[in-house]
Amino acid sequence: MTPPDNPSRQPQSDRHWTLAAFRHGAADVLPFVPGLAAFSMAYGTLAARKGMTLVETLLMSATVFSGVVQMVVLDGWPEVLTAGAIIGILALTALINARYLMIGATLRPLLGGQPAHKVYPTLYFLVEPSWLMTLRYHSNGGRDPAYLLGGGITMYVVWVTTAIPGYIAGAAVGNPQQFGIDLMVPAFFVAMMVPLWRGVRRSWGLIVGALAAMLTEYLLGGFWYLIVGAMAGCIAGALNDD
Repeated sequence: MTPPDNPSRQPQSDRHWTLAAFRHGAADVLPFVPGLAAFSMAYGTLAARKGMTLVETLLMSATVFSGVVQMVVLDGWPEVLTAGAIIGILALTALINARYLMIGATLRPLLGGQPAHKVYPTLYFLVEPSWLMTLRYHSNGGRDPAYLLGGGITMYVVWVTTAIPGYIAGAAVGNPQQFGIDLMVPAFFVAMMVPLWRGVRRSWGLIVGALAAMLTEYLLGGFWYLIVGAMAGCIAGALNDD
């Protein structure tokens, strides 16, 4: 009798996008939901104070789906949208989201060989929490790409919908900083680093990236710390790869 094929040895194109893996991915990102909701509410509050309508606020969340970009762009939102301002916003968005080039590359072992009509919609919902959990899922032997999709869509729904209460509260908040809203972004990303910590040696890239980002912020200001920190962390991680 011929033994059944080992699923882990089947070609990647033959792997199924199962509902079970989708649910698994959705469940595994639930610990990130409270932090993400607080982050989104902070964005909604800022959007309201910048004079955006609720429809515009939700449309930005639904199409951009990048918390750091949305917060940074709104913080410097001009009173008049000139051609120069629009170009600057686009350039800033591309600069901050350049990290997804490296994040996406790490998903090649899971998504490589999969149908394009499934991969590209899945990548639209790619965010750091679902990415982190997918790396752990893959390292533990998981091979179903629907896991990534489940986590991403869960994050997407939470991000878009929880901006609503933040927006409603925005007009009533005199100074958002008195409630610690300005700390939501750094607190959220620090919390996401916890699953990646595997001791000093295995987390050398995280340490170097964080130090490089802080030094760049001190010396240059602006948003260069995002790029410098990401590049320094990747290089350090690659040189320290076991």
